[in-house]
Amino acid sequence: MATDDLLSAARRLAHWFPADVRAEDRGVADGEAAALWPVSADFSFAGATGWLNSPPLTGADLRGRVVLVDFWTYTCINWLRSWPWIRAWQRSYGGSGLVTIGVHSPEFTFEHDVDDVRDAVRARGIGHPVALDNHVTVWRSFANHFWPATYLVDADGRLRHHSFGEGGYEETESVLRRLLTEAGAADLPPEPVPVEARGVEVAADWDTLRSGETHLGYDRTAGFASSPAVVPGRPYDYTAPARLRLGHWALSGTWTIGSEVAASHGAGGRLVCHSWSRDVHLVVAPEGPGGVRFRVLLDGRPAGSDAGVDVDEDGHGTVLEPRTYNLIRRHGPGTGGTVEVEFLDPGARVHVLTFG
Repeated sequence: MATDDLLSAARRLAHWFPADVRAEDRGVADGEAAALWPVSADFSFAGATGWLNSPPLTGADLRGRVVLVDFWTYTCINWLRSWPWIRAWQRSYGGSGLVTIGVHSPEFTFEHDVDDVRDAVRARGIGHPVALDNHVTVWRSFANHFWPATYLVDADGRLRHHSFGEGGYEETESVLRRLLTEAGAADLPPEPVPVEARGVEVAADWDTLRSGETHLGYDRTAGFASSPAVVPGRPYDYTAPARLRLGHWALSGTWTIGSEVAASHGAGGRLVCHSWSRDVHLVVAPEGPGGVRFRVLLDGRPAGSDAGVDVDEDGHGTVLEPRTYNLIRRHGPGTGGTVEVEFLDPGARVHVLTFG
């Protein structure tokens, strides 16, 4: 398929891909048609607002190398679960001519903070260059719509492959090896290269997962079950129902529900959800320094051996920095249950519940 046809197919796929299962969909970018990457010329990251692990790079700097471009944002569960493959490919094929470029395009306002992105780069062991795309200019130049999204560019600067969301790893690695061979690489390691996922990176249990991503700000939320209904933009005392239907969530205590976040104002604020999954994750940030202590209950009891990697068996944990926290990881298959998070300190800012 010609390069222009690949980009056209990418745009069409943006309307078909299930955003709440294996990829985060940002939607159609403003000015998309005018912002397409001119594929016949050297590609450019000129719209980046900064760089980590590297000085600014251009297409001329990268010509002659096979380039993997990884669009990500550090709290996205779909990217976190795809990162082990990107990491493994860079480690295994970096010596054979592969260059990986991360493009960090934020989803939430707090993800624009360069220090927090730098902390995430360090925590994930990302050693390759990262373009900071705070104005999503690089994102638009690729006509991209997803976290994660992977693009492969050959040594002549031509776009040769793309993959959206989780999965498709075998095909991507096969194309990657072919591009390296075309560029003159020899003695490639056996495929597939070994991949190790740990903590929040572990793949979802797709066979049993029945819950979709739930945003907690009023712009994108659904299934809110507290009384009263959402009161946008100002503190309000909410009451959670005694029972929740599958896919519903609720708050109790004093919270302000903003466009992309619900913020607690006192100790004892609770977030409750009813999901069907093996894993339950929460994107949450502390309002200030010092952290926010929390406790997680599963069906009214401490999770014990089903506690996630960010809590102990009694369900206790602390929000120390903005990121994705794994609250529940069942040892068996996914099933239904009610998860309650009580914030023991004020200042929790909750953004999205995700499941696996």
